[in-house]
Order: sequence, then structure tokens, then C-alpha cells
Amino acid sequence: MSVRKLKPITPGQRFRVVNGFDAITTDKPEKSLLAPKKRTGGRNSQGKMTMRYKGGGHKRRYRIIDFKRDKQGVPATVASIQYDPNRTAFIALLNYQDGEKRYVIAQNGLEVGQNIVSGADVAPEIGNAMPLSAIPLGTIISCIELHPGQGAVMARSAGSFAQLMARDGKFATVKLPSGEVRLILVTCMATIGAVSNSDHQLLVGGKAGRTRWLGRRPRTRPVAMNPVDHPMGGGEGRSSGGHPRSRKGLPAKGFRTRSKTKASNKYIVERRKK
Repeated sequence: MSVRKLKPITPGQRFRVVNGFDAITTDKPEKSLLAPKKRTGGRNSQGKMTMRYKGGGHKRRYRIIDFKRDKQGVPATVASIQYDPNRTAFIALLNYQDGEKRYVIAQNGLEVGQNIVSGADVAPEIGNAMPLSAIPLGTIISCIELHPGQGAVMARSAGSFAQLMARDGKFATVKLPSGEVRLILVTCMATIGAVSNSDHQLLVGGKAGRTRWLGRRPRTRPVAMNPVDHPMGGGEGRSSGGHPRSRKGLPAKGFRTRSKTKASNKYIVERRKK
């Protein structure tokens, strides 16, 4: 994986950094695994805007991803590594021996022609999905379930990974990408390896129009608003906005908003770093 810095032949390309797409092997998605994706533009069923700064953007089709990896014991061959417009990570098309095709999140180092499989008694190799009870301690993992059978919900974005630290009884201790150390049931599935496209963080749009292509509209700074619109608005001239806070008045920049009575608090061994 690599990134390319474009030659500044136009103002929009002067600072542009694009993905090299070295890992991508095809630009044609599998038709049977595509679904329509309707855009809301941030509006609810009444047509009222409930989420600001959304709208426009290029038309997309959703790729149906297998987050559960519940086809256990059946080997699959990686047919291709593909780009997915709906996520930062690359995806891999799997051809199972029984003829079924599925998309999964591609791990770093996954190659075309490689065989991967999911199950409790498989080797801990890149791309294989296993329960936490069968993964060796210290292994780098990603696409982790939080409840057995739920499907992967954690460490799914480009370049992210977690580490299996310890096991005690029915719980495993996992260090998450945020730095939080948390207990997860050992019956939950996880995939070996870090998520692909780790260079995603190095990309630079280069111009405002590219942000619009991604479906994001211009964002108004709270300091530039009126007091009726935001707690940080108002003032004569370029006065500061006061204490940083949200539109509802909740302090930002370090203020903890997590509920102290949340049921899952007992599973958090160590909170994420600020």
C-alpha cells in the first residue's frame, strides 16, 4: 500500500494526496452482493433536517459484508481485493468451496489466491476468524464482536487493530484501538490481523469540492453564529467563543459524557486515554 502526491498542474491538485490502490485487484464489484443505498440528506421521514452538513455526494451502491463469519469449517479463496465507497477499509471477495460468494473486510497482507477459514480449530493466520478462546495471547486482531453471534462491531476501519491481552474464565481482556482495555466474552469472534488500507490517514482532499463528493456540506463555525444559534455565538467583532461546548451546551474538549450507571461500565478495565 502506498500514497501518491499529485503534480500541482491545477490549484486543486497542489496539496492533493491520493491512495495508490496497489492492493486493489479489480474495479468491478460482485453484482450478487450489491444493494441500493438511498441517501437521506440528513432529513427525517417528515423531510425536516435533523442532521446538519449532510447532502449531495456521489451515488453509491452498498456492498453486503459478512461481519458474522458464521460459515465455519468451509475454506474460502480470496478472489479479489476491492475498493468500497462506503468504508475506509478495502474489502475482499471470497469464493467458498461450496460455491457461495461473500464479501469480508480485508486484513493487511491478505492476498489474492490465499485460503482463509473461520472456526475454533483453525490456524491463527491472517484473515482467519476465530473465537477469542482459541486465539493465542498477544495476537493482533480486528473485526471483533461484542456479543456472540452479533457480528463484528469494533476495529473495522482502515488500519485499526486491537490486541488480545489475557484470558480469565469466560472473559478475555482486549486492548482496543482507542486505548481502552475491556473485557469481552471468549465466545465472541475476531479476525486475525490489522485492517487493510492503513495509509488512509495520509490522504489529503486538496480542494473543498472533494469533500462535497463525499456527501459533506460546508460546516459553519460556532463562533461565527448568533447567540440564538449556539452558546459560542455572538459578540462584537472577533471576540472569542468562550468555553468550547456543543450546540446543546455540553462542554467539549475532555468533558466526560458517559453515563456513570451504564450497565457495560463493569466490563471496562481501563478507560481510553484523553
